Amino acid sequence: MPNLALKYRPKTLDEMIGQSHLLGESAILQKLITTGTLSHTFFYGPPGCGKTTLARVIASLLDIPFYEMNATTLKIEDLRKIFKEYTNALQKPLIFIDEVHRLSKNQQEVLLPFMENQAALIIGASTENPYYSLTAAMRSRSHLFELESIHEKELHTYLEQIIQLEEILLEDDAREYLVFSSGGDVRAMLNLLESAAAIESPIRLATLKQIRPHAMQAGSSESESHYELTSAMIKSIRGSDIDAAIYYLARLIDGGEPAEFIARRLTILASEDIGNANPPALNLASSTLNIVKHIGYPEARISLSQLVIYLASSPKSNSAYMAINSALKDIASGEIHPIPSHIKTHANDYIYPHDFGGWVEQSYLSVPKKYYETKQIGFEKTLWQWHEKIKST
Repeated sequence: MPNLALKYRPKTLDEMIGQSHLLGESAILQKLITTGTLSHTFFYGPPGCGKTTLARVIASLLDIPFYEMNATTLKIEDLRKIFKEYTNALQKPLIFIDEVHRLSKNQQEVLLPFMENQAALIIGASTENPYYSLTAAMRSRSHLFELESIHEKELHTYLEQIIQLEEILLEDDAREYLVFSSGGDVRAMLNLLESAAAIESPIRLATLKQIRPHAMQAGSSESESHYELTSAMIKSIRGSDIDAAIYYLARLIDGGEPAEFIARRLTILASEDIGNANPPALNLASSTLNIVKHIGYPEARISLSQLVIYLASSPKSNSAYMAINSALKDIASGEIHPIPSHIKTHANDYIYPHDFGGWVEQSYLSVPKKYYETKQIGFEKTLWQWHEKIKST
């Protein structure tokens, strides 16, 4: 039997499976591709969702040469050879770079001038959001799109098409397992189907389970994707339910979620939901983020567990989150007020608070505003008491 994943790889946008949010009739990516206005782009999403296939389809639609590379083995001299070959060509190539989050800064620096000069169309792919691994210069010259796991309904429809075309027989519960166990990964589903079809007909559930004993991305089903599990963990911590938070952390780890992603989400939570109610929470979260970058799994699970327990046990306050959002909302609505003259650079009438014991009455806004509302919880209560004591002296 031929390789089914290669044989039935989509060749047009209409043949792409899923991704209607990007490739639907009125979706922005579809418009950029069909109008030929797509610039350098990075795709990220789970395995088997169509990132490489979409890059190939784009090259085919634009009728341009396609080069496929991997960031882990990419050699700078190879890139330079390609760019040199097309220096005077009217038609520029599409260079596809897989695992783009692994690009070194040196590799990115080599790519940058060619991206600026449009010497090639650069498309990268990653299973994790490459935003933090790409330099600011790279990000500013490219688009970033997230591809989703293929929905179970779409996988079922696609599976039926394949088994009819290939005349493969399989039992109903085997059908369900093929879809469910693949975790939204089309390639994984077809590879399992291909292996089982080479062994027996009709294909039985027992055979599929012998080939793949455990579902891929264990813990993540159609209704409980990595986003839902992340949300459940965050909400459990916010609600101070330690056991629930640890359970969802375990689901994320077991499902293959990168330790860095989890640590980043927890670092955000430390400021958003705990803040000054327990300031050391941010320090521990920041330290954990740095630690998991260096040690990885399986040891990273222990650091993440420690952090989750600490955050869930901490007093909670979202006052910092609410304060900055309130101020940004005012600015977005056009409230741009002048800086009072006495606090501008080199002002002569500025009153120096230290000359008055640390505080002196003085206006710092030309229009009085109230953004910060203390929650009077944990250390934030102490901070507020200090603040009020300073102003009362």
